[in-house]
Amino acid sequence: MTEAEDRKPQSDEATGTFDPEITSEFALPEGLAVLRGESETSSEFALPVGLDAPPGPTAEPEGSAFSPPSTYHSSDAPPAFTPATGIPAVSLTKNVPWQDRMRTMLRMPVAERPAPERVHKAEDEGPAVPRVLDLTLRIGELLLAGGEGAEDVEAAMFAVCRSYGLDRCEPNVTFTLLSISYQPSLVDDPVSAARTVRRRGTDYTRLAAVFRLVDDLSDAESHISLEEAYRRLAEIRRNRHPYPTWVLTSASGLLAGAASVLVGGDLIVFIAAAVGAMLGDRLAWLCAGRGLPEFYQFTVAAMPPAAIGVALTLAHVDAKASAVITGGLFALLPGRALVAGVQDGLTGFYITASARLLEVMYFFVGIVVGVLIILYFGVNLGAKLNPDAALNISERPYWQIGASMLLSLTFAVLLQQERSTVLAVTLNGGVAWSVYGALHYTAGLSPVASTAVAAGLVGLFGQLLSRYRFASALPYTTAAIGPLLPGSATYFGLLSIAQNEVDKGLVSLATAASLAMAIAIGVNLGSEISRLFLRLPGGTEAGRRAAKRTRGF
Repeated sequence: MTEAEDRKPQSDEATGTFDPEITSEFALPEGLAVLRGESETSSEFALPVGLDAPPGPTAEPEGSAFSPPSTYHSSDAPPAFTPATGIPAVSLTKNVPWQDRMRTMLRMPVAERPAPERVHKAEDEGPAVPRVLDLTLRIGELLLAGGEGAEDVEAAMFAVCRSYGLDRCEPNVTFTLLSISYQPSLVDDPVSAARTVRRRGTDYTRLAAVFRLVDDLSDAESHISLEEAYRRLAEIRRNRHPYPTWVLTSASGLLAGAASVLVGGDLIVFIAAAVGAMLGDRLAWLCAGRGLPEFYQFTVAAMPPAAIGVALTLAHVDAKASAVITGGLFALLPGRALVAGVQDGLTGFYITASARLLEVMYFFVGIVVGVLIILYFGVNLGAKLNPDAALNISERPYWQIGASMLLSLTFAVLLQQERSTVLAVTLNGGVAWSVYGALHYTAGLSPVASTAVAAGLVGLFGQLLSRYRFASALPYTTAAIGPLLPGSATYFGLLSIAQNEVDKGLVSLATAASLAMAIAIGVNLGSEISRLFLRLPGGTEAGRRAAKRTRGF
């Protein structure tokens, strides 16, 4: 082969002839000709010959996650996410208290809350969001520090924000922390604020004034500006307590004396219990002025009544020492905190409820320590204290009803209630003891069941009175449960422990705990039952929205 022939190509693509000596695994076999225009390479995604593909969709411009698709139209929207009965409309009527209206909205998802009617306040340029949130937190702080339940505090905070047009807000309340978040829209940045409750005190007059302020803010016809709301809030904070210190000390003594009469005491016992309670109150004030924690204040306050009771026994005075000590314990038992803690737990605020109940436990332990120290020394000195005296309480219905009313009256003074509410709560306390006596002494019902029924009536009447006056229910219920507090069971349990009868003492303390829980649950149940007779927003079809867990999840 010549050099020219060696440079000649081995195949001629134009004629389709190939050199048979040159083969490859990719070479076409003989007799198979490649069709003109068809590529030798193909893929599994290639369309077969003769199949016409439909024209592809036109390219859509790039959008966002919030833009609807091009094929969507509101008239063609499927009803898949709408219930068969429809979404009930919520009518926020004006003839119901703001607590019920705001509580109804808080229990609804944000998407189902009705849009508020635009309320034009004095600020024509619109509400200043940071100042509205600050005002809301200050109002919530006063309510929470005054002992109000977490759900009612959230309802008040929501009412304040809504009154100034901030409807997309979410308040959150725990035991010592309040926070609120407001989001103007889905694309705007949220605004959040928080406030810590450093001090807590009991002043139901201030609490009632805050409720009136929230009620006025919730009224669309009031037109209260932010400056006016701040001014009224500052006046509420500056107001002095309605009762001076000497009145509070005298009220604590009368409360202990009335409680001693309830458990069978006479005039000497009344005076001894009153003196012991007043000494304990002064010692507690002295400890508070020195900055000691409340645990030690309760420990010190529980010592004088127990010391006077032991002293009467050692002096062989014909007096009922157990009634003296029991009367002194009535003024110290934290019934208000217990009711608030159980109420928060029943309404779903478990963190706040746990913190409140833990606080109650610390107070109770402080009382136990103070009384046990005195009883231990009394038993070692030869004091003849009889735990079986609890079974020998004489029935004196007229004296006991009068004592229960006096106890509720003095309890209302200690809580710094308004003078206009004292009479109502005094009558409510008398009714509570009358129902308890009729069920326990006459009908023979157990003390726990009798206490629960009586406390339920207290909660029912308290809620009805508070709704009648558009106020908080605490001033009408807290003092009225005073005659039902388990002071006697607490004392006899501690006495048994001091006499080395631990099993018997623990049983008595368990009874006291059961009575306390019966009071708290009864008050809350009475409050819930009262709402069955009230006209609530939402109508009968919507009902009162709440959590629904029927199988533990």
